[in-house]
Amino acid sequence: MTFHSPPKQYLWIWLLCLGAFFCVWLYLVIGQNLWSEAVAHWPMALAMAIGSYAAGSTPMGGGTVGFPVLVLLFDLPASLGRDFSFAIQSIGMISASIFILCRRQPLAWAILQGAMLGALIGTPLGIFFIAPYIPELWIKLTFAVVWASFGLLHLYRLSEIAGHSGMTEFDENWDFRLGLWVGLLAGATVVAVTGVGIDMVLYTALVLLCRADLKIAIPSSVVIMAYTSVLGVLVKTTLGEGLQAGTFENWLAAAPVVAIGAPLGVFIVARIGRKPTLLVVATLCVGQFVWTLFNEQKVLGIPGMLISLLAVAVCLWGFEGLRRWGARLVGEQTEEKSLKNQLIPGKPESANPPGNKSSAL
Repeated sequence: MTFHSPPKQYLWIWLLCLGAFFCVWLYLVIGQNLWSEAVAHWPMALAMAIGSYAAGSTPMGGGTVGFPVLVLLFDLPASLGRDFSFAIQSIGMISASIFILCRRQPLAWAILQGAMLGALIGTPLGIFFIAPYIPELWIKLTFAVVWASFGLLHLYRLSEIAGHSGMTEFDENWDFRLGLWVGLLAGATVVAVTGVGIDMVLYTALVLLCRADLKIAIPSSVVIMAYTSVLGVLVKTTLGEGLQAGTFENWLAAAPVVAIGAPLGVFIVARIGRKPTLLVVATLCVGQFVWTLFNEQKVLGIPGMLISLLAVAVCLWGFEGLRRWGARLVGEQTEEKSLKNQLIPGKPESANPPGNKSSAL
């Protein structure tokens, strides 16, 4: 697995990009007389102050907060929550990604490249051929189930996940293929339906299969969500029916907040540690699932709520399957290295744990 982490930082590039964004935003609110629209949607800006921090410091995009705020709190269509997630992450996650790249933080490049190619194919397919046929209620439940299972995973596996160091070395072609399938399947399903999620899927593959350090897995998840969000906006605005009404107004209010908040999350979490933030966000993920079931109990009934709980259990079963697969792969890597050491006379044992790479190339 190849990582990229040169020592020299180029934060001036991020500041230049940030300045360019604010010039465009000021032109819209002042030059186009849209200040009143931005002020009218101030609650979304307030909500995204929290969401943008989570976007930069966890493997969950800003839509993790934006979607439930619009859909559950404001009772707006789930399709609007999806399109807003695409739009707002195109600013916040891009800003955070540029910040990450300028700081030269290590990334899982082979898997990222595969995921980008997979998302390039899967996301448009999902937007055109899957998302239009998913009812609003199912969009809410898809979001609720996926995020609840992800939250529960961290509530009982966080110490193990946070304890990983470096990353298990596999063949880069294998890593690329893994990323390709992640991007293809996640882009066509959870991303196309909810506007978020590929970051969580990639992160899950990295921490459960590859035993990746959070310092590698989370920045990699931020970059793939930024890429997929921009792709989603471009597909919907140039090839599709456009974004849902209300997306632009909410974006106008929240965009300047997330442009700074997401990189701020990247910066702060490096100093306070990721475990406290992940615990809080995981709890919120479970809470929104309970909230969704409570709000939709009349429509779902007892059978619907039981099916939703079963869906969460199935997701957790899948996570545990990935974890067991990762354990086998780590064992295979350890046995392979031990055999090589036996065949090479005088070769000293590595100081690093077998199957892990603790330094970035």
